Amino acid sequence: MPTTACLDVGSTWTKGALVGDDGALLATAQHATTPPEVLDGVKAVLKELGGADQVLACSSAGGGLRLAVVGHERLISAEAGHRVALSAGAKVVHVSAGELDGAGIRALRDAEPDVVLLVGGTDGGDAKVLLHNAAALARNRIRPPIVLAGNQHARLEALETLAGRTVVPTANVLPDVGELEPGPARAAIRQVFLNHVIGGKRLSRGTKFRELVKAVTPDAVLNGVSQLASEDAVLVVDVGGATTDVYSAVSTQDEEERAVGLPQDRRTVEGDIGMRWSAPGIVAEALAERLPADGLAEFAERRASNVGFVPDTPEESEVDLRLAGLAAIIAIRRHLRLVEGRLGPRGAGLLVLSGGVFRHADDIGAVVDALRADPVLRPAIKAARIVVDRDYVLAPAGLLAANGQVETARRLLTTIH
Repeated sequence: MPTTACLDVGSTWTKGALVGDDGALLATAQHATTPPEVLDGVKAVLKELGGADQVLACSSAGGGLRLAVVGHERLISAEAGHRVALSAGAKVVHVSAGELDGAGIRALRDAEPDVVLLVGGTDGGDAKVLLHNAAALARNRIRPPIVLAGNQHARLEALETLAGRTVVPTANVLPDVGELEPGPARAAIRQVFLNHVIGGKRLSRGTKFRELVKAVTPDAVLNGVSQLASEDAVLVVDVGGATTDVYSAVSTQDEEERAVGLPQDRRTVEGDIGMRWSAPGIVAEALAERLPADGLAEFAERRASNVGFVPDTPEESEVDLRLAGLAAIIAIRRHLRLVEGRLGPRGAGLLVLSGGVFRHADDIGAVVDALRADPVLRPAIKAARIVVDRDYVLAPAGLLAANGQVETARRLLTTIH
């Protein structure tokens, strides 16, 4: 029987699932991600799986995507860019508004972004600031790739100004006053991640890894979630080392086959909260939202400074679960604000917890209790059955579905019911 190895190369762990053509989960494996040569970890996982007829891979390795937003007016263009960046799985490390000057350029360099999102002006509106900032980026030889998502009437002139740089033009994130269009910019950022950032993270010495990766991990999981939805809405929270990702899907059925409608805004990727690289962000956001995070700051800093940390005592395992529970609550709260109640009148019928911290925990009762007790989440999950994706099959299912193996993907997903 033909088999497929589905790999997810994360910031902390490289995970693999061997799937039969009939959807059977034949084996799973994981290995610590191994920069500066991540293919070492990939080879170790494939060896443990026992080989496969084909290999499909996704990745979010390298600590997530560090993104700087250069905009026009902070409360409009820059904030719109900021929202787009977080939704695309980026960790926003710098936001500037107005015309870039010497101090602004220095601050941009100090932030060490992987990508610059250049926005500003509505279509047909003021182009002065956008063109000034394009010239400043070109003149000061800012090296990271640039996603140009501002005033479309100034697009050609901005591209000419940035000639010689790596620039990906896309539709304006703010085509008109009060009209936010994040989809094209999100797609462009993801494409830059695949084409430029993975290769520039020094994760592998050659081009083989970049050629192997066909999707950003959140996109693969989104594909998997779209196959999981049935009559009731599905909510998924995936707590990783660098990001915490939340997905929701509402399915419709017809007489012949299941068809899932999943708008792009049904996924949010919180690039500032994660179990290792972004652990301090969990504590900061929890305190800001008045969630119980006392005593966690030191533990979070320790995890951020040693992203390969593995709990070796019951106390450290408990800390990991506390951090994961807080990350899940914060991320789901943000997601629910974005989807504005569009889970339907009954809320979610299924809540899936994903991520190594949940898979390896003996008891997640405290996390489940915290989720159900949260006053913001309660209306959306009061009727939800809460399960753990213990075999980590959402990303593999998404990879299979994107590869045309839809029925295989759907059968694989039955393992988490």
